[in-house]
Amino acid sequence: MPRQPQSPTRPARRRSYDQFCATARSLDFVGDRWTLLIVRELLAGPRRYTDLHADLPGVSTDVLASRLKDMEQSGLVTRRRLPPPAAASVYELTERGHGLLPVLAALAEWGAPALTDRRPTDAVRAHWFALPLLRALDGLTNPGVVEVRLDEGVFHVRAGGAEGGAAVYGDGPAAHADVRIALDVEVCLALGRGELTLAGAVEDGRVEVSGDGPLATELRGG
Repeated sequence: MPRQPQSPTRPARRRSYDQFCATARSLDFVGDRWTLLIVRELLAGPRRYTDLHADLPGVSTDVLASRLKDMEQSGLVTRRRLPPPAAASVYELTERGHGLLPVLAALAEWGAPALTDRRPTDAVRAHWFALPLLRALDGLTNPGVVEVRLDEGVFHVRAGGAEGGAAVYGDGPAAHADVRIALDVEVCLALGRGELTLAGAVEDGRVEVSGDGPLATELRGG
């Protein structure tokens, strides 16, 4: 008896709350474990798979690959090939993916009071403090790139927001910084929790500012 032609394999349907509710629909897209933390990493700009895996301690390679595939299918992430000589693929957020920035910022603000003593098992990356610090930079009138130095490392943030889907922060030193600041993690967390103002921290010497230009002058209270 001839074999019957088999229909193409259909991808497994992602789990859904099956509720006609905007919150439930949002969680259908980003409610899986690790998804929002992948967004956190990609807000720093395009990343290779190996870089994502390195900065997401605890995620397995299978889970990371699965989440990225789901995020591509959901329109949150795209993958593109870098031109030679890089010869590597990177993942980056779509416009819809970038729309999650306020969600991540609100979660960082809500969770900041829980960051008290660092647990022995806690991993840390300097750029993870970018979201809490962005809250403290919201009131600045002069836009620009702020390079931030902590004992844990260096990252940079874009005060005044980013246009056209550009990265709002990044790991490592900035290619072109308008101002540089140095502070410790406790001050950074206090700024994120709203317990300390940036102007007050600069005035009492808990934040050191270096650089010229309007943004540096504003940070110094000029």
